[in-house]
Amino acid sequence: MRRAVVVLPALVAVLWGAVPASAVSAAPGTGWEPAPATPWDVPAGARCDFPVHGEPVVDEVVRRVLSVGPDGSPRRVVYKGDLVVRVTNTDSGASHDADASGTAVVDYRADGSQTWRVRGPVLVGVAENGGNLPRGLYLVDGVYTLHIGSTGYKTVTMAHGTLDELCSHID
Repeated sequence: MRRAVVVLPALVAVLWGAVPASAVSAAPGTGWEPAPATPWDVPAGARCDFPVHGEPVVDEVVRRVLSVGPDGSPRRVVYKGDLVVRVTNTDSGASHDADASGTAVVDYRADGSQTWRVRGPVLVGVAENGGNLPRGLYLVDGVYTLHIGSTGYKTVTMAHGTLDELCSHID
């Protein structure tokens, strides 16, 4: 079964502190454009008890900007496409390929907060006391919303779905 994807330029940026959504410019209604994910690293203790590296091994993610703010930055964006991220414990070399091929409509707000309306799997990293999930790296799958507050606090609200904690796969 082929699924569409959500993630990653924006989610990877949010999870790992890369580029804010306001730094990406696009005009609404111009069609689909590539939205490539970038490799990322987090130190031991940030998500798992050990250092973790993530790198896309399949990345066919595209995005379409549905609306922009007064400054021209994206305000509502839809993401889709196949995405598989290899998550590696850099201490042991153990790895796991996580299929993060969900779809999402993401609303970016001027205060830096975001709301993701998601169907399918997405990778979500949570820092200690950084969300309504314990610290970890998750593959969240199903129908749900992910709200990322202006402070980075993540709230996952499931309508229906599952959580797969990925640190245990590569421990």
